[in-house]
Amino acid sequence: MAGASGFLGTRLAERLSQSGHEIVRLVRRPTDRPDEATWDPAQGRLDTDVLAGAGAVINLAGANIGDKRWTDAYKRVLRSSRINTTDTIARTIGQLPEGERPRTLLQASGAGWYGATGEQEVTEEAPAGNTFLADLCRVWEAAARPAEDAGTRVVLLRTAPTIDAGGALLKPLLPLFKLGAGSRIGGGKQWMAWIALEDWLAAAEFLLDREDLAGPVNMVSPQPVRNEDFTRDLARALHRPALLTVPGPVLDVVIGEMAGEAQRSQRVLPGVLSGAGFVWAYPGMADAIAAALRPEAAMTS
Repeated sequence: MAGASGFLGTRLAERLSQSGHEIVRLVRRPTDRPDEATWDPAQGRLDTDVLAGAGAVINLAGANIGDKRWTDAYKRVLRSSRINTTDTIARTIGQLPEGERPRTLLQASGAGWYGATGEQEVTEEAPAGNTFLADLCRVWEAAARPAEDAGTRVVLLRTAPTIDAGGALLKPLLPLFKLGAGSRIGGGKQWMAWIALEDWLAAAEFLLDREDLAGPVNMVSPQPVRNEDFTRDLARALHRPALLTVPGPVLDVVIGEMAGEAQRSQRVLPGVLSGAGFVWAYPGMADAIAAALRPEAAMTS
């Protein structure tokens, strides 16, 4: 697993270990631990022996989208941190003899693939949009092609923001909402794609086991919500008002180009997961927020 120290990777590794899987984490530092292996994706170096005979490879590596303003320099980091890791893994899989190749590659991507969808519902068949994130996802997914060409089943996890107290969506908002300063973004009518953390983890394990599924998979709830409804549900869960609105021009000043992404409407549906019979524990936003804010959930986030 690459990206095993990240937010999703840490939790997925724990879940899979509890299910009986043996996890080997790819790390960039020297190590002699049996559950770790050293690689250098920036230089494209990964020993084929590390992947030989593995049942599956999971790649969740990549710099955090929301950590910094999207300067030209940070955009290059976002791009290289995804392409270098994915290309290194995919090419290494392709170099292995057929009998030693991993059967499956679970490869991270994003629901940002679709760009702005407005009121239109989209599933995995929809083309890439024309935003920065859409282009990032397009080249990110393309970097996995050598593994697919080698006969490995590649599943592209087009992940939406996850609902969890420690996640990138809720974590920065909770202090504001607790103070009663929660607010809609722009007009609040834009659709949000999202998924509860527990459902994301369950879906990843589901896809690991379902060898009949390949290609892009929308890791989203079947019930996208408008931003104003998300704002209302979070405020209610915290028993606080949320009467404010953050105008688009203010966001532009505060967070720069990311403001455009925050205001884009994404009505993304999980066509593949729904068709495969996956069952969501938290398909509705209010229940997902309530689960995320439970004391025991907060302790593990």
